Amino acid sequence: MIFKTILIKYGEIAIKGKNRHLFEDALVSRIVHALRDVEGEFHVYKEQGRIYIDCNETYDYDETIQALQYVFGIVGICPVMKVEEAGLRQLGNDVIAFLEHVYETHQQTFKVVTRRARKSYPIESMEVNCELGGRILEAFPEMKVDVHDPEITLHVEIREKIYIYSKIIPGQGGMPVGTNGKAMLLLSGGIDSPVAGYMISKRGVRLDATYFHAPPYTSERAKQKVVDLAQQVARYSGPINLHVVNFTDIQLYIYDKCPHDELTIIMRRYMMKIAEHFAKERGDHALITGESIGQVASQTMQSLAATNEVCTLPVFRPVIGFDKQEIVSIAERIGTYETSILPFEDCCTIFVAKHPVTKPNLNAIKRSERKLDEKIDELVQTAIETTEIIRVE
Repeated sequence: MIFKTILIKYGEIAIKGKNRHLFEDALVSRIVHALRDVEGEFHVYKEQGRIYIDCNETYDYDETIQALQYVFGIVGICPVMKVEEAGLRQLGNDVIAFLEHVYETHQQTFKVVTRRARKSYPIESMEVNCELGGRILEAFPEMKVDVHDPEITLHVEIREKIYIYSKIIPGQGGMPVGTNGKAMLLLSGGIDSPVAGYMISKRGVRLDATYFHAPPYTSERAKQKVVDLAQQVARYSGPINLHVVNFTDIQLYIYDKCPHDELTIIMRRYMMKIAEHFAKERGDHALITGESIGQVASQTMQSLAATNEVCTLPVFRPVIGFDKQEIVSIAERIGTYETSILPFEDCCTIFVAKHPVTKPNLNAIKRSERKLDEKIDELVQTAIETTEIIRVE
């Protein structure tokens, strides 16, 4: 294995000024966490604005790359050949060996891009480019130089060591998880909320989650579906504390006492109250939902305002301006779509009204909620006290 080191490239961390080291340290920590179950031994460290992973002889290359592709904050994964101090002739030999090892054929177009971060190196970047390009043409006469659209871009970074690479494997981008606080995700079994969790986590936010379960109207398979979705999101976000709330008695009470066209809004308001309770217990700074304007009756501007009214924490909706196909495309890319479309109903779809109100009047909603005064506080407290908390890795 020629690649005993992996160079990690990051994006917006580079513009963090005096706090940059904090974001770099967080990214190093996330990389260490991502590699903890991968075969091999790894040393992750930062040096001169770069993060490197030194790997032992027996590490699993494919599994390592795959694990790194789930880490927010990484924009590029570069398997590199690391060489010691080398004069230009020896560096040319190393480049030839690199191309022989990495590419089965040698008929491609190429260009050489040298970055001389160590200014004490006696040869300037352009001279290195020219010399190495000439050596490549001597060794592989069928290769051609193309500086505009090459098939191979050979990168040479001259730092304390010299790093040679030609592949930049895309990462997730974003910010390392844990650098921007915590939030509570209202997680259902649908397509939208896992995508919302992924997107907010990509901005460096740790996730907790709340799921509203309604046995016997929703099955254990519906609950397992949500656990599976949480596991899929947790590949990117890190561990999630999933709060499984038994919402059946609250829903039945609302169904019995309130106008049926207001059911969805009133149930949603109580979901937000309960989720906010757990968010405050966990020290979370916001609630996250998968709502998109106009997608269903409970997601009109008036409906969203009515559900927001019960919250004191901010409510973030990362997919608010997306249409369904845009959300589906992200779900397919992150691996949650196939689980989300499994035919196990959640509590929202079981108790949906035939003709829900789309422009709820907040005063009317509050008048309807007063019909619940006799038992609702007791039911909410029972739901909170009987909530099951599942640690999802």
